[in-house]
Amino acid sequence: MTTNDENPNSNTSKKKIVGWVAIGLAALIVLALAGGFLMPRHRVVSRSTEIAAPPSDVFPLVGDLRQFNEWSPWFERDPQATYTFTGPTDGVGQTFHWMSETPDVGSGSMTITAIEPGEEVAIAVEFADQGTAETSLAVAAKGAGSVVTWDFSTDLGLNPIARYFGASIDEAVGADFEHGLAKLKALAEAPPETPDGE
Repeated sequence: MTTNDENPNSNTSKKKIVGWVAIGLAALIVLALAGGFLMPRHRVVSRSTEIAAPPSDVFPLVGDLRQFNEWSPWFERDPQATYTFTGPTDGVGQTFHWMSETPDVGSGSMTITAIEPGEEVAIAVEFADQGTAETSLAVAAKGAGSVVTWDFSTDLGLNPIARYFGASIDEAVGADFEHGLAKLKALAEAPPETPDGE
């Protein structure tokens, strides 16, 4: 005689398999989180370029946040973004705010926290939903020209997921810095505009 009743032993086996799978997944998650804590907490990105223009011509372009969009690697990505400036028109305290619906532009602000006229500017960056970072631009003389170094550093804290994503920061931010420095180079090396007719 046949019956539709399931074998109790079969049910027990299925429950054991599901239990072991759940334990295995939990172990993988724990290992992944533990691995995240082993990733570096602090990430630094640095890029440099040589410019055929003296520091006296280059530094005004990096030391004045109102000039930033002239060579920013992000400005062209969203023509609809809005930009505002607060604080003094030069020196420490200048603040540049941006707002964009484009994900890889986002929203936030940059504030100059220290400045060595003609040489280096330090900037605190606040991202609307991605924390904070520090960036700096240093201009050094090299022969008749300049070397500009753009640095970026961030503290990913105790978030293991953020630390995993931090592994791609150098590639992502570095590519943007290279593009921005190329634009800065072209801008600084461009011949001065002359009035029409001259």
